[in-house]
Amino acid sequence: MTIEQLILLAVIQGLTEFLPVSSSAHLILLPALTELPDQGALIDVSVHLGSLGAVVVYFWRDMIGLFQGLGHLARRQDSFEARLVLYLVIATLPTLAVGYTLYKTGAAEVLRSAEVIAWATIIFGIVLYAADYFGKTVRKLDSMTYGNAVLVGVAQTIALIPGTSRSGITITMSRLLGFERTEAARFSMLLAIPTIAAFGLYTALELMESGNAVLQRDGLIAAGLAFVSALLAIAIFMRLLQSMTLLPFLIYRLVLGFGLLAYIYL
Repeated sequence: MTIEQLILLAVIQGLTEFLPVSSSAHLILLPALTELPDQGALIDVSVHLGSLGAVVVYFWRDMIGLFQGLGHLARRQDSFEARLVLYLVIATLPTLAVGYTLYKTGAAEVLRSAEVIAWATIIFGIVLYAADYFGKTVRKLDSMTYGNAVLVGVAQTIALIPGTSRSGITITMSRLLGFERTEAARFSMLLAIPTIAAFGLYTALELMESGNAVLQRDGLIAAGLAFVSALLAIAIFMRLLQSMTLLPFLIYRLVLGFGLLAYIYL
């Protein structure tokens, strides 16, 4: 794989992973709409791991809190940090179960089509904006419940359909539950840590077992580049959410979705 393609993949992943526009859809569409070779699932996971590093760095204070929460859980102490750890675990389990099933059965590959991406981009873009428009803005993460975590976790499984957007669908559910935009985005990004880490670890083991030195090198380069672009995207997105709605993302998704349908059917 050329360095130019690796850079392009890393920038696309970094900019789209935490924006509600579906990074997986963009990674799939790049080779589908160009003459570039399909980078494969292993490179996809590599750039996801790079963006994972970015969210860990950006939310370093939350990371310290999560480690404190683990200590509180070990000592059976109740605290917001301890509950947040449990919320993230609870919200991650459904995605791990469904994702593993799709991967092992080969169903995940069936969903990697431009037509699926187009319809998911349009439908869940509309749902995202409706939730943002009608959802109340009254709650912060310290008011979350275990039931809320389950609902966000179940919603996250829908993101296994390319074009849905993991951040988009989790923000959608959080907004429907009344969480402020920045709080919804914060939980969505923290939720990316165990989700991406679990799938990334599994795929990294496959990558090492493959013994393919070139693929390993490409994965490391792509991950590093994705880290830089993702860190920039997170910082900009969190700042924008303080003063704007999610309408621009709906517009982008509609343009992309209907553009894909036109490309497919016309």
